[in-house]
Amino acid sequence: FSCEWATAHFRFHSPHSDLAYALQAGKGGTRAILAAVQAHIITYLLFTRETECTHLERLCRVGRREQGQALATALAETLWAAGGGGSAVVCLVTAPITVMPREDCRAQSFTERIRLFEFSEKAAAQEFISDHINCFKGKGSHGVILFLYSLLFSRTLER
Repeated sequence: FSCEWATAHFRFHSPHSDLAYALQAGKGGTRAILAAVQAHIITYLLFTRETECTHLERLCRVGRREQGQALATALAETLWAAGGGGSAVVCLVTAPITVMPREDCRAQSFTERIRLFEFSEKAAAQEFISDHINCFKGKGSHGVILFLYSLLFSRTLER
């Protein structure tokens, strides 16, 4: 992955601002993934979340906690759809590797630390993502790459 991909994570504009609902997007290839997730975020904020605000106010009056919940919901919805509605796989980075790779393999120190978590219920996947949301939105988290891997494993290589 390029440096752009390696540093990409899901980050919102400032809470309670005119763009509180919007993800910040850099240049290049990560924009396509961010746009797909952004569509699910807006759908959740406008039509799913319970609030008494008007449609425009629903988007602008989003706080930090609501941003995290909207992102968790969007990621879970997308992964569930990729899994055909029967499963979702979430990839997270675990502790540093302790086993040295074979001589003909190069350690990437990121890919080797990915752990897969499979869910057969959408609600369980969403709760897990919500509990680990900083793994996708924290600076240095490789959040967009983790989500891309999660999409690939949810969709399965056969499909």
